[in-house]
Amino acid sequence: MKLSARNQFEGKVIGVNEGAVNGIVSLDVNGTKISGTISMAAIKELGIIEGVTATAIIKATDVMVAVGELKLSARNQFAGKVTSIAEGAVNDIVVIDTPVGAVSATISKAAVEELGLAKDSEAIAIIKATSVMFAR
Repeated sequence: MKLSARNQFEGKVIGVNEGAVNGIVSLDVNGTKISGTISMAAIKELGIIEGVTATAIIKATDVMVAVGELKLSARNQFAGKVTSIAEGAVNDIVVIDTPVGAVSATISKAAVEELGLAKDSEAIAIIKATSVMFAR
């Protein structure tokens, strides 16, 4: 399967917290946990259970970027260094090297400037669990 989503991270399912309607899937990618909230129907249809291999998929437009220390409810916060910034007319694509791999974020040019982002600067990729999709 080919997807337009820039962020695709393969790993091993290390936990499934089942709820009435949704569940939280925890995936180990390079020793770092990615959490995603998906429907119980999707968990069952995909056969997501502990120990299986799955891929977390996140659109670059669903990735927020921050600098400095933050206390947020977002489950996925991956600190790293900016490896590149591809400039666009309105938005830029910022790539951050993190423990899960290279995370791409599409953010406004104004945000890049306001955060002082540049190659080799420290940054945090932030992804809400509800923005994580899974494939098997």
